[in-house]
Amino acid sequence: MSVSLPLGPVMLDVAGTELTQTDIDRLLHPLTGGVILFSRNFSNARQLSQLTQQIHALRVPKLLIAVDHEGGRVQRFQQGFTRLPAMRELGKIWDKEPRHAYHLATQVGYVLSSELNACGVDFSFTPVLDIDHGMSSVIGDRSFHRDPDAVSNLAHHIMLGLKKGGMLAVAKHFPGHGYIQADSHCQTCVDDRSFEDIELADLIPFERMIDHGIAGIMAAHVVYPKIDAKPAGFSSVWLQKILRTELQFEGCIFTDDLSMRGAAVKYCETMLQRAQAALAAGCDMILVCNNAEGADEVLHGLEWTISATSTSRLARMHAKNHFGSLMKLREQHDYVQAIREISAIGCKNEELPL
Repeated sequence: MSVSLPLGPVMLDVAGTELTQTDIDRLLHPLTGGVILFSRNFSNARQLSQLTQQIHALRVPKLLIAVDHEGGRVQRFQQGFTRLPAMRELGKIWDKEPRHAYHLATQVGYVLSSELNACGVDFSFTPVLDIDHGMSSVIGDRSFHRDPDAVSNLAHHIMLGLKKGGMLAVAKHFPGHGYIQADSHCQTCVDDRSFEDIELADLIPFERMIDHGIAGIMAAHVVYPKIDAKPAGFSSVWLQKILRTELQFEGCIFTDDLSMRGAAVKYCETMLQRAQAALAAGCDMILVCNNAEGADEVLHGLEWTISATSTSRLARMHAKNHFGSLMKLREQHDYVQAIREISAIGCKNEELPL
């Protein structure tokens, strides 16, 4: 029997391909609001559907289920799923045939969302809006392009495709991770540019996607010292003053994984301190991944009452299921056509964190 609990502000991971009792206990905690899945949680589509059904059956309203499933190097589920291209491939097509690139971006978004939706996943953390400044190896071909117009327009069409498949989009990594060489998974990242330089390049795709009504944004674990001494995900300047007030974003703000090294700044050394700082800065949901001790520290120590506004934003992120199963999806003409059209786009996959 499902337990009636409102969605909390914490998104956790789970251990394997089915829930353990420890997983269940964490997911039934009042602070929990979602689950993020990784490659270790997947063996095939049938197993994935069973896992998502098990998670969704725990609570009312259902916990959100997310995944980092962009295409290219970052595609968590592969066997039985369409191999999706790196977003750079769409950028290359845009250089020669922009309209065709927009069409293919819509098709990629549709295939991505419809396959995940059919297996019970609510949303993916995509599209990447980071501009390719030629500096960042961790972003690299995950970025559509160097041109902010190309990034904005291709991302918009990805979002339209996601919507066709019943899924909302979550853009990342605000306000832009593409300028620095450092990898925020492994080290502290600092972008020394002025706000004006960032505004004239990296912020453009975010501003335009907000105008298009994007539902979610993930903040970067990057420090921009000329704007604020805190990483963007812990900064009320970035999240409240710039993102909410100046850019008028009304959707859901997610942290990147709080276990990442880029989140371990001097005043946020423990997981609990990071959780408190991110929520206080204005995040609606925090991610605590691949760190069981850290997850328990947050669940046992965090004192936070989620606002009605945040609850409403999170509730909106549930997928609108149109298909029921991959088998039924494969009977859809639009889906079959989309597969044909994107099949020739170059694809390459490897495990990569958020």
